[in-house]
Amino acid sequence: MKTVLFPVLGTVAVFAAGVTPSTAGDRYADRPPVMVSPDLSAPWVLQLGHAPGIVRQNHQVVQQPRLRYAQPAQPDRVQTAAVQPQSKRMVMRPQINPIYLPQEVAYDGPQKPGTIVIDTTQNFLFLIEKNGKARRYGVGTGKPGFEWSGTHKITNKREWPDWRPPAEMIKREAAKGRYLPTYLAGGMENPLGARALYIGTTEYRIHGTNQPWTIGGAVSSGCIRMRNEDVVDLYERVNVGTTVEVI
Repeated sequence: MKTVLFPVLGTVAVFAAGVTPSTAGDRYADRPPVMVSPDLSAPWVLQLGHAPGIVRQNHQVVQQPRLRYAQPAQPDRVQTAAVQPQSKRMVMRPQINPIYLPQEVAYDGPQKPGTIVIDTTQNFLFLIEKNGKARRYGVGTGKPGFEWSGTHKITNKREWPDWRPPAEMIKREAAKGRYLPTYLAGGMENPLGARALYIGTTEYRIHGTNQPWTIGGAVSSGCIRMRNEDVVDLYERVNVGTTVEVI
């Protein structure tokens, strides 16, 4: 009797305590889910303030949804600070008509080779060459009221010439509210440009310009404007004493 009594009493005690005895198959049974407290202000959660998916807002921790894959950047929507301001600063200047770029053309006029002929109607300057040829440049000529014609000689040549506006021009521009200096040293800001060829005893010159987009128009106060690179080319081809015929 004693050998039977003790096991039975032990089994009864276990059931009385509300504990279910383990079996060999329990280790393979499904485990109950782990439940996490919804209280996000718990101390252990606050320690994750800088962890991925956790942000702080007004001293409170807010969980962010996790993305399975990183979202690629949208290239067509990305504009860097270096690109955007630059596009706003760009200033588009009018382009010169290619017809006014230097070129060799046929010429059957009566002038001798070496003569400069300026057509103020078509806005071309011709440097007459041999064998019925001429080197043609586009020019800017006198605006209405400042046209002129005649035959003269080149009396002087200057590289990066100084500019001394005539008193009449200073007075005329002042009446329009535009005040000209009495003297401006040669340079890129000088309206006479890189070279100047002085025509006879007149106040007119064949000269460069810092406004090349005006070539091909009636824009000056009587002078003949050329692109800087073109007037440098002409400057090297002609000498003092060259005949200039303005028609």
